[in-house]
Amino acid sequence: MSALQQTRRLGLDIVVAFQFLTRIPLPSIAFEPDALSRATKFFPLVGLVIGAGAVGVEKLLISHLSRPLVALVVLVYFVLITGCLHEDGLADTADGLGGGWTKDQILLILKDSRIGSYGATALVLSLLARYSLLTSLPAEHFAGYVVSAQVLARWSSLPLSYFLPPAREGDGQGARIARLTSLPSLIFGSIFSIAIVVFALRWSALIPLLISLFAVSMTGWLYLRKIGGVTGDCFGATNQLTEIAVYFCGAWTV
Repeated sequence: MSALQQTRRLGLDIVVAFQFLTRIPLPSIAFEPDALSRATKFFPLVGLVIGAGAVGVEKLLISHLSRPLVALVVLVYFVLITGCLHEDGLADTADGLGGGWTKDQILLILKDSRIGSYGATALVLSLLARYSLLTSLPAEHFAGYVVSAQVLARWSSLPLSYFLPPAREGDGQGARIARLTSLPSLIFGSIFSIAIVVFALRWSALIPLLISLFAVSMTGWLYLRKIGGVTGDCFGATNQLTEIAVYFCGAWTV
């Protein structure tokens, strides 16, 4: 493959990553079967762009609105730019793990588009936690922790998709990346994420990095134990929990 072809493929992978994780209008491209698994290495880049946008919203509004109102607008921005993709995953996963006793029951609930009591509760708690924690971050630490949270939340999909098999073979979004993310993609995405977090938080970066690794490890272990792998909803759930965990680090240490 020539250098021009490699550059073009990287550009297409970036577009696929943004198309999958956001609602940002982008030109239509031919979607290759392995496009999403190749694009996972750029998921943290998507988080960086989303986080930078949130920082821009905060800088624009902070001199005109109170911090609670700014936090609310930032949270609405997150929901709109991602199209509730990760919130939906968290709600479905909570319903499945909370309401199912066997693997088949859990997977059946995960495929159900209706939201149950566990899912509704998880969704409300997620929104409330993020709102409260965003409000608690002082202005001088807001940018660093928001960018880090968005990057690490998207990074969480890389180790999950590298180490865990799909819970449903050949069915759903999870099967398109589970065990299909390559080691070079995992390494590239991880190094990129660590570099961004260290740049954003300096000496405070270690705890968010460790807590994110812990969140991914614990949720990955739970998915493997309960359903033998991951689904697309599982990626969304871990994304949400990782984001909350990083915000919590900022609110705790500040």
